[in-house]
Amino acid sequence: MSTKTELSRRKFLITTAAAAVSGAASAASAFTIVPRHVLGRGFTPPSDTLNIAGVGVGGIGRANLVALATQNIVALCDVDWDYAGKAFEHLDVDIQTLKTRLDNPDPQPVPGMPLVEFDRVKAQKRLDGMIRLKTEHWPRAKHYQDYREMLERQKDIDAVVVATADHMHAPIALAAMDLNKHVYVQKPLTWSVDESRRLARRAKELKIATQMGNQGHSLNDARTTVEYIRAGAIGEVREAHIWTNRPLGFWPQGVPRPEPLKQPLDTLKWNGPGVTARIANSFAGSYPVPDTVAWDLFLGVGPRVDYHPIYHPFNWRGWVDWGVGAIGDMGAHLIDHSMWALDLGFPTSVETVSTPFNGASYPLATQTFYEFPARGKMPPVTMTWYDGGLLPRKPEELGEEELNKGGGALIMGSKGKLLHDTYGAKPRLLPKSLHESYGKPPQKLPRIPGEDHEMNWVDAAKGNAEASCPFEYAARLTEVMLLGVVALRAGKKINYDGANMRITNVPQANDFLRREYRQGWNSPSGKSG
Repeated sequence: MSTKTELSRRKFLITTAAAAVSGAASAASAFTIVPRHVLGRGFTPPSDTLNIAGVGVGGIGRANLVALATQNIVALCDVDWDYAGKAFEHLDVDIQTLKTRLDNPDPQPVPGMPLVEFDRVKAQKRLDGMIRLKTEHWPRAKHYQDYREMLERQKDIDAVVVATADHMHAPIALAAMDLNKHVYVQKPLTWSVDESRRLARRAKELKIATQMGNQGHSLNDARTTVEYIRAGAIGEVREAHIWTNRPLGFWPQGVPRPEPLKQPLDTLKWNGPGVTARIANSFAGSYPVPDTVAWDLFLGVGPRVDYHPIYHPFNWRGWVDWGVGAIGDMGAHLIDHSMWALDLGFPTSVETVSTPFNGASYPLATQTFYEFPARGKMPPVTMTWYDGGLLPRKPEELGEEELNKGGGALIMGSKGKLLHDTYGAKPRLLPKSLHESYGKPPQKLPRIPGEDHEMNWVDAAKGNAEASCPFEYAARLTEVMLLGVVALRAGKKINYDGANMRITNVPQANDFLRREYRQGWNSPSGKSG
């Protein structure tokens, strides 16, 4: 493709997305979607497909690309091509497993066990995406380890999916945005509050299509959850309780940094510090960086830390250097719906209590208390977050039923309660009699076609839709989540001035709202301020 043609294509895509984002009149954008027959056989109009690059493709990034396989996946970037390569190689097994499931009837329900729902339409779509990613995109896309090299060298990229460790979300997204590329960033949007604000500000300036990867925001159930609350089904809401079982066994937390003993073993007591020192020593050892891992690129803007397999892959989520713990992982799937339905802004105070926290690895369990001010006629709201297996008190209306220990939310109203699972799934009113008498709430929110979060972003990039969870909203949600981490690190209740992004009662805690990037890495652009 010539430079002139590519520039025209890029201008086309940015212009159409900007029209959608700004809510331009339909007449102003009617010309943008050009029927294929007008352009002639063999010519694909720019509105048909996006050229997409994936950065961080070994985990959830692979799933995002499966969902985007109808587009052109032109570049793949990962700091560990052994890990990422195995994920793509495993597509063969995943394809066969899903084929077998689709070719056979649904299994009979097991007495006493919850029914496992299987959506055959979505499963077939996922299968088609896996096949296309494996057979078409994987062999054809260019591979990189350094996203900066990818963005510099490959000029045909229209849009970028960022699914790396949390600490690199903002630097990569801002680098792509500065080149006017649409961006989809996995949750949590950023590692720090300051980065969230920068991304939101930059997205507003550029009017590109942005989306955070909290796919529950696009589910019909999630929208029904919001509609119940907004319709007044449970009355005036002043209290919400939200929980997850993470980290569970998914990644380690509450562990010491690997470190050799500082004193002879036989002098250590079997008390808390002595046991902790023994654990740290058991992790210590010489672990050379695998040839396939670009460790300095993984560290990126974070501090210099020697490689250890307890950090990578995936375990980074439990370490303060690179992740934001359970609330960062699952808050976007659980806090989302209460914030959305109740139009919560920034909290005025946040306090986090936890099991022991060593400052390096997040605690095994935390409980965070948020206080949100009144909004118009809506009263103040207290929101409590629980992780690590902690649960709120079970409401009496549940009777013999137990709370879903995996995760959920209980929203307390003056007329009743609303309970939903992770992602806003399965909303139901309590007591049961209220649920049965109320029926479904009026449908006020638009539904996302196919509940497809990734393709909704593609449609927004093409100017055909509004993004489900753009950075304008995602940044605020992420900031609320991250303030729980800030309060944990501060070690005391913080009072927050959201308008000025400032902690007013613990001045030193303001340092936790941002981070100084490692030498050799530029600060995020985002038009500093």
